[in-house]
Amino acid sequence: MKFSDTLADEQAVIRLRDMIDNDRLPHALLLHGAPGVPKLALARATAQYLHCTNRTDGDSCGTCPSCRQHAAFNHIDTSFSFPYLKKDDASCCNDYIAQWKEFLTESTVEDYRRWLTLLKNENSQPRIYVRESEVIIERMALSSNVSKYKVLIMWLPEKLREDAANKLLKLIEEPYDDCKFILVSDNEREILPTIFSRTQRLEIKRPNAARVARWLSDTLAVDQQEAAAIAATADGNVVDALHMLSTGSETLQFHEQFMLLMRLAYKRDLAALKRWSEDIADYKREKACRFLAYATRQVRENFVYNLHMPSLNHMTAEQQQFATRFSPYINAGNVEQLMHEFDRAARDISGNAAARIVLFDLAVHTTIYIKV
Repeated sequence: MKFSDTLADEQAVIRLRDMIDNDRLPHALLLHGAPGVPKLALARATAQYLHCTNRTDGDSCGTCPSCRQHAAFNHIDTSFSFPYLKKDDASCCNDYIAQWKEFLTESTVEDYRRWLTLLKNENSQPRIYVRESEVIIERMALSSNVSKYKVLIMWLPEKLREDAANKLLKLIEEPYDDCKFILVSDNEREILPTIFSRTQRLEIKRPNAARVARWLSDTLAVDQQEAAAIAATADGNVVDALHMLSTGSETLQFHEQFMLLMRLAYKRDLAALKRWSEDIADYKREKACRFLAYATRQVRENFVYNLHMPSLNHMTAEQQQFATRFSPYINAGNVEQLMHEFDRAARDISGNAAARIVLFDLAVHTTIYIKV
């Protein structure tokens, strides 16, 4: 994994490169950022650059023996630690190394939900247990083999159990001279203070929409217009962008329901709107909230469409086709009220309010505002 293969912001890459070039990489570095912002790939790129024997133009070469070993996940001086399911007291990350390699190989963007799927228990709460800490201590006590430094990359240190964290404190605070820890966190506030205080932190910013769109287009061959629409909606959360891409049928379903709502509201067909609200309520809570978030974005996009400034719009071809006829009905007189109603409905359903009642109330309010 090279720096150029990641979606990390350039400033973070510059800082990491400078640390390594000047032999000032801290013994315990924490890369942290919001969930969905790729960081694990950056940690891997950092370890590869540290070990590369032929760095070129501020990046690892990708061809030296060390880089090839990193690409194959068998660099002897690099190891990984991550949340796992405890089978017995002897369980550690090594029990899940096959799943871990599959996780890293499938995508350069880490997705916690995908990791749960690979563990074959999506309702589980994987943690990093004390036995794993013992394995880390044993591994880091060995001298580095082919490199100046050995590296441990720990994904989600916030999943460390307290007893496991306490066992690592001395090693992290007073490591061996050839030890480097790179911790990768989605929520640094959940890391135990005893661990957090012993790290040097580097926040990884969200990639902007244009960069995510370019990555979707170049890497996954997504149509440029669709990539731009997905990237704008995801707002820098690359995991969300990938989920939107993989659930295209859901997006199409949401669009059809949004169009139906607006047509029925315009006609003020209350009987049909009641049936519509029951259909959306049958989605269950999480999916209904995703639909309402989609509808809120479409109200905003249709309002912006009236400005005739394409650079501000992020629609798929299907959405734009509907907007050419529908957008005149979204204007300065109703856009705020409509968005407020959709937001309120989502908030109420998230709070376990009766979905059918909330959604029918939303539909009735839409009939009022759509003709303003």
